[in-house]
Amino acid sequence: MSSGEWKKKCEDEWGLQGAPMPDNVDWRSVYEAKPFNRNLLKNPSPYAVRHDSGSGEGGLSEVPPRRGLCIPGFIEGDFSDWTTSTEDIPSDLSGIPKGAVVCAMAKYSWHIMEQMVDLKAEGLWEELLDEYRPEIVIQDWYEESSLHDFIYQLHVKLLGADKTSVIAEHTFNPTEERGAYSRNHKWKEVSHVFSSYGPGVRHVHFLHRLKNQFLNGFYTTASSGSAVIVRPVKSY
Repeated sequence: MSSGEWKKKCEDEWGLQGAPMPDNVDWRSVYEAKPFNRNLLKNPSPYAVRHDSGSGEGGLSEVPPRRGLCIPGFIEGDFSDWTTSTEDIPSDLSGIPKGAVVCAMAKYSWHIMEQMVDLKAEGLWEELLDEYRPEIVIQDWYEESSLHDFIYQLHVKLLGADKTSVIAEHTFNPTEERGAYSRNHKWKEVSHVFSSYGPGVRHVHFLHRLKNQFLNGFYTTASSGSAVIVRPVKSY
């Protein structure tokens, strides 16, 4: 097929009528990369559990909070393709009377996972990102582990070619309604759509934090189905 034919194939298959499609783009490579409507994150469910494989309605998993070995910092799963780190959280001693003896206190930490998506390497081209500005959809799931009032944080940035210039960003830091302890822990969906952002976007930095607890065992908050998806058609 000629370059023009590959270009027409891309335009028709992805509904790119009206989008800038310059002749100097390698349209065969773009078509083979298939940059639209697929998850650009690698290894989107690194924990040893998935939100869409639980029992019961709504993806419920009838188990206590996800438990690892009784070793602080050990988390079950395969975290390849993610940059991971741990942030210890100082214990809150403000409510303990002076002189009181504390036999056991929960210790918390954040398990931080981040990944950088290179949009051009995934098959997108500069004119499309700068002029057409397709929707960039963020999705994620986390397990309501009942460990704490705050167990999940999401921070996503659209970055320039230098990987540091922030063109748009979204942060989500929910408060959990813990209530009475329950063995049913729902998977909660998180989503956001970037649209009408400024020109120059070349990378997406995806970062989320999941809270862990150590108290007579090591318990984790799991995530699943993390996604960065580019949609070729804007929604108005």
